Amino acid sequence: MSGQKNPDSVDSAVMRRVKAHPKGWVFTPDVFLDIGSRRAVDMALARQLRCGHIRRLARGIYDRPKNHRQLGLLAPSVEAIAEALKGRDAIRLQPSGAYAANLMGLSDQVPMKVVFLTDGSSRHVRFGNREILFKRTTPRNMATAGRTSGTVIQALRWLGRTHVDDAVIAMLAKRLNERDKRTLLKDIRYAPAWIGQIMRAIAGKERP
Repeated sequence: MSGQKNPDSVDSAVMRRVKAHPKGWVFTPDVFLDIGSRRAVDMALARQLRCGHIRRLARGIYDRPKNHRQLGLLAPSVEAIAEALKGRDAIRLQPSGAYAANLMGLSDQVPMKVVFLTDGSSRHVRFGNREILFKRTTPRNMATAGRTSGTVIQALRWLGRTHVDDAVIAMLAKRLNERDKRTLLKDIRYAPAWIGQIMRAIAGKERP
């Protein structure tokens, strides 16, 4: 039939696109749907998976594996997996909890369970010994998604009022640039009152 593509050509086109990205690239089948039907793409990915050219991380999520001479196959980054799902599902994501604190330099450890707030569906993704939780939340919590202010709010919420001292404020004030600080002031309305006070202090407008 004229509308169908040769399976070999679909395979070749899929692998050309995979190889056009650096090792470690995380993707979903949806990025190939301009090449062939979903069934043809799934079959091509299954063949490439058997050949070891790609790796399945979880249902519907793959990567082009990156190998380290001493460490062997490397796990993909949390950010890469989140970005792949964000693009596929057309959702917004907001780092939360201990992960937000780590991103803001308030914690040295990347948690084994990473939490993102989302305006999409709640779901779990497990790969290796790590878990990513996408947790559906309110529009208010997602109002600052994609902005540093949103990550600051979630990091401070995780720390808790009693654990935010002058050292924490100074660290965040040093970490954020002037544009970030202006955004903090604009987004205070989305934060609890006590976090709003801290945000003003980080921006240099008042003491907490």
